[in-house]
Amino acid sequence: MSELLFRDDAYARTCTATVTAVTTDERGGRAVRLDRTVFYPTGGGQPGDSGRLVLADGTACPVATTIKGERPDDVLHILAADAPAPAAGDTVTAELDWDRRHRHMRMHTCLHLLSALLPYPVTGGQIAADKARMDLDIAEAILDKAELTAQLNALIERDARVSARWISDEELAANPDLVKTMAVKPPTGSGRVRLIEVEGQDLQPCGGTHLRRTGEIGRVIVTRIEKKGRQNRRVAIAFDEAVTSP
Repeated sequence: MSELLFRDDAYARTCTATVTAVTTDERGGRAVRLDRTVFYPTGGGQPGDSGRLVLADGTACPVATTIKGERPDDVLHILAADAPAPAAGDTVTAELDWDRRHRHMRMHTCLHLLSALLPYPVTGGQIAADKARMDLDIAEAILDKAELTAQLNALIERDARVSARWISDEELAANPDLVKTMAVKPPTGSGRVRLIEVEGQDLQPCGGTHLRRTGEIGRVIVTRIEKKGRQNRRVAIAFDEAVTSP
């Protein structure tokens, strides 16, 4: 298992680590396990991180994506097809593609604000580096793109503090309303669950990477609201590239 540094510090861009294994994943790619990592693995609608593992001699081993392994806290760094591979026991410097990760953090934090504005059960979601979507269980609702855009940017501009803390499995079971997602439940069984709190706005279990303050998101726009099935509504957002990014 890896020490997951991104859980405590989502802004950590690099770390020194030891290669514990180099294997082949189920899709045939070469997968590198480290004893510690700043790379977030695909999960919760957030893509896995990309970047590179740099050997002691300066050789760079590009990481195409990062996924979860079979065990808790098991992270697989999937190398690019033509990348050189380190060997077990090698010391490497893990370096994130920081701009891409930071955009994921901005989008993920923004979806938490969106779920606060639209307090309906969440049926799905997906994050990319320039856009995101959230699916909600809404039987009858008239949502206006312009109005929702204004409300979302007003929340962003409050520059609320974003923080993480842990509660026990028992505490979560006693407070089921904390869970907003219908299809995907937070992982339990390890004894604790991580909560993300946007001060005064949102509190829910989440394992993703987030900003320290909402003002760092920058301006966004609601690009699309569409009906997906009898009750589902999909709300899509994107960065407002007409304004300066943070």
